[in-house]
Amino acid sequence: MMRRRIGNSELTVAPLAFGCNVFGWTADEVTSFRLLDAFVDAGLNLIDTADVYPAWHPGTAGGESETIIGRWLKRSGNRDKVVVATKVGMRMSRSLGLESLSKKYIHKAVEDSLKRLQIDTIDLYQSHIDDPGTPLEETLEAFGDLIAQGKVRTIGASNYKVGRLIEALNISRTNGLPRYESLQPEYNLYDREDYESNFEKFCVQEGLGVITYFSLARGFLSGKYRSTEDLGQSPRGEGVKKYLNGRGFRIIDALHTVAAQLKGHPAQVALAWLMARPSVTAPIASATTLEQLNDLIEATKISLDPSAVKVLNEASDYETVSAPA
Repeated sequence: MMRRRIGNSELTVAPLAFGCNVFGWTADEVTSFRLLDAFVDAGLNLIDTADVYPAWHPGTAGGESETIIGRWLKRSGNRDKVVVATKVGMRMSRSLGLESLSKKYIHKAVEDSLKRLQIDTIDLYQSHIDDPGTPLEETLEAFGDLIAQGKVRTIGASNYKVGRLIEALNISRTNGLPRYESLQPEYNLYDREDYESNFEKFCVQEGLGVITYFSLARGFLSGKYRSTEDLGQSPRGEGVKKYLNGRGFRIIDALHTVAAQLKGHPAQVALAWLMARPSVTAPIASATTLEQLNDLIEATKISLDPSAVKVLNEASDYETVSAPA
C-alpha cells in the first residue's frame, strides 16, 4: 500500500488513519485491541488519539483512549508498525474547552501521555486547539524542547484558523523553531468550504500534511441517517442534525449512485473522495466493530475516475443553497 509523507517530516503513513476517540467510549478495551490488530494487519499504520479522549463520556476522566492504545502496544509488540499521533491542549474534564498550550502545561501533559501510551516517543504531537493566551513562540519552544529530548518526533496543529497557522509557520522559520508539519481540519464531502477556501492552497504551498477529521461527517456520509428519527441509531446522532437538508441529501444520493457503480458502500466512496484529493494525506475514520472497520479499509482499494469525482463535487457544491429537510 502506497504511503504518504507527513509534511517535511520522516513520517510516512498509509492513506487511512484510525480515529481512536471511540476507545473507552463506544469501544471497550477488548474490542479496541481487535480493531487495532485488524487495522495493522491490513497494512495501515496511522492511529490518531488525544489526551482528552473520551472525557465527554460520563464516568471517564480523559486519557482512556491513550491508556488502551498503550496496553495494546505493550501486548502486541507493534510499536514499530504504527505512527502514534496524539494531541495536547484541551481540558481533561467533561467540560472540555481549552486548557493551555503553555510551556509548563505541555511539558507536564507530554509526560502523562507517554506514560499512558507506554512509549518513549510520540511520533506526531499535535496542538489540539489554538491557545490565544499563550504566545506562539512559547508553544513552539516547548515542542522544540520535547523534540530535542527525543520525546516527540514531529508536531502538528488542529483547529487553527488560517491566520494563526501562517503566523506559527513564520515564527518557526524566523526563529529556527520546529514547525507544524501537519494540519488536522474538519473536512468531508459536506464540510468543504472552510478548508478549500482558506487552507488548501496554503497547505500545498507549504508542504503540510493534511489529516482530516469528521471525514464521514459524524457518520452522516454512511447513508444511514435520512430523518431525525434515524438519529437514535448512534450516540453521535445528535451531531448529524445539521446535515439533514437538501444539500446533504443530494450528497447521499450521489454517494449511493457512485457506490452502486463500484459495488461498494457510500462511506467507502466518501473516504475515497478524500483520498483522491491531492492535498489530503489521510482521512481519519472510526469504527466500533470489525465489520465497520473492514468496510472502511475497502475504501483504500477504491479508485475514483474523473466522472465519479465530478458527480460528487457537483452534488456537494457548497455554493448551492440548501433546501430545508
